[in-house]
Amino acid sequence: QLQLVESGGGLVQPGGSLRLSCAASGFTLDYYAIGWFRQAPGKEREGVSCISRSGRATTTADSVKGRFTISRDNAKNTVYLQMNSLKPEDTGIYYCATCEVATMTGYQYWGQGTQVTVSS
Repeated sequence: QLQLVESGGGLVQPGGSLRLSCAASGFTLDYYAIGWFRQAPGKEREGVSCISRSGRATTTADSVKGRFTISRDNAKNTVYLQMNSLKPEDTGIYYCATCEVATMTGYQYWGQGTQVTVSS
């Protein structure tokens, strides 16, 4: 069974940091570009960042540029999202998925999501 599993979410104060992890099971992650997406309450899901199979190319949403960094460790079959200088508007459910780097569009395989709450 092919699965993506997110972890690392939680409650953090504004200005704080979190690192999300996306682990794959049932398939080798380096066959795919992988991205992070988020959905805030009452809003549509949006792309956050996407990284190519090799890790050499990334696409990142303007709203998080300079604060969030996507990376991958293919040996560990895991993709990460380092989130710094968090703001309340970063609150939402964060999903990882296979993605198209150029358009930052998710497709086919999605994780179940991990909740990130930024609040004082």
